[in-house]
Amino acid sequence: MKILIVASDKGGHFSPFIEEQSAALQQQGCEVLRFGITGHGTMGYLRSLPALKKCIREQQPDLIHAHYGLSCLLASMQRLVPVVSTYHGSDIHDPHILPLSRLAMRRSAWNIFVSKTALSIAQNERFLPSPVCLKTCSILPCGVDLQAVKMHNKVDARKLLHLPPTAPLVLFSGAFDNAVKDAPLAKKAVAELADAQLIELKGYSREEVFLLMQAADALLLTSRSEGSPQVVKEAMACGCPIVSTDVGDVRELTSGIAGCYVASSREPSELAALLRETLVFARESELDKHESNAGQAQSGRTNGRKRLIEKGYTNDRIARQLMEIYTSVLSSRLQM
Repeated sequence: MKILIVASDKGGHFSPFIEEQSAALQQQGCEVLRFGITGHGTMGYLRSLPALKKCIREQQPDLIHAHYGLSCLLASMQRLVPVVSTYHGSDIHDPHILPLSRLAMRRSAWNIFVSKTALSIAQNERFLPSPVCLKTCSILPCGVDLQAVKMHNKVDARKLLHLPPTAPLVLFSGAFDNAVKDAPLAKKAVAELADAQLIELKGYSREEVFLLMQAADALLLTSRSEGSPQVVKEAMACGCPIVSTDVGDVRELTSGIAGCYVASSREPSELAALLRETLVFARESELDKHESNAGQAQSGRTNGRKRLIEKGYTNDRIARQLMEIYTSVLSSRLQM
């Protein structure tokens, strides 16, 4: 099966989680092709249509899998091969992008939503008058490659990153200049903690990101909206405690995991109180003597990794489900 992945180009590659999903599909026996979109804005994307059609004629893929609303719209503007579209959250929650995502949904052979929240918005007739496109849809978040996460204890991770050994370190969920992430709220919350440092998650390699998640006392997510935030699943894979606003599927993902907290409001004081809980969790956990293995938490770490395995949110499991979707779409096409 030959699959053409269509997504925004990030300097010769896609976003890491799309690249990792593509690698997992290859391990399942797919031949994976890539079409990176270098344009910006709606017209920038749509100007890539001739190049996409040329790529399809030359490469002859069986199916296109597009990621994010504008990429999905572009992919669905051709009718040479069927399109599976994945919407990651920003393309559903942004009122300027949603109408374009809605058009892509109507034209796609299958639609994938990464959380129940995103699907519920799509099902709202106020946003999506025609329900026909939702007859062929799935809720399927992106997975995590647990094999790519090399585990270190907090002390060693901080040494490798040259971070202070004992200061409270809070890892922000993205770049400070991403308005949706609401960095001002995070800064207000962390300012209420004595000597705590808020680290911007920007400009690090993949390996360094995983090290940061193992070095930090907590990941703080203050987003105004999310789908199924990959940064949360990656923090879970690293056993990093999590404090988050109630967005996307974070509450469902982390429910019942010691060291993970979802705020009931967007008040800095509540977020600060929950961050203090993560510091207490870390201190108390460090008294434990058991070592980490097969889903068990090490000292100061959560059992998030075990939860990911239980829910099947690993790249190999997600890739197998994608293969089932691809097969269904292609079978339906043959029957037409």
